Amino acid sequence: MKTDTSQNRKFFAALFCVFTFSFLLLLASCRQSAITPQGEVVKVVRVVSGQTLEAIDTEKQPPLIEQVRLIGIEAPDLRQRPWGTAAKEQLEQMIGEKPVLLESDSEPKDQSDRQLAYVWQDGVLLNEKLVAEGYALFTPRSLNNKYDERLEQAQEFARIMGLGIWNPAKPMRLTPRDFREQYR
Repeated sequence: MKTDTSQNRKFFAALFCVFTFSFLLLLASCRQSAITPQGEVVKVVRVVSGQTLEAIDTEKQPPLIEQVRLIGIEAPDLRQRPWGTAAKEQLEQMIGEKPVLLESDSEPKDQSDRQLAYVWQDGVLLNEKLVAEGYALFTPRSLNNKYDERLEQAQEFARIMGLGIWNPAKPMRLTPRDFREQYR
């Protein structure tokens, strides 16, 4: 009889977690719909990695290809297989042929002179989507923190659900930064 009670408790605890998490996602999605990002609309020419792309703004004269680093995320290094390649392919698939909107924050460029941006498409923050699907880690930046709360919640979702790099059967063992330092 104790086994049934124990199993019932586990079942209801799991059910409670699912409902709580669903409620939090619903609240987050309601809050997200009120946001109207501001920035420049560009065409993505190439996805370099899961955190970097090359874009061209045809409105500027002459139109130049510029590297853009997604704010608040750190995707696995391309040599960090299979996660690096998977992150790059996922970003390519999400963007497709459609233009994206680049929204900047406090710090417009990184030390490599790449433009720093939140990347939006059809009202979806792609930085957040990559993290929520387990293709990248949330990495807070001191000055660029406009969507830190959203990115942190997305990472918690991916971690709890065991998605991508959080998959318990095949987890990513080194952070991208640790990987790069170890394999320079």
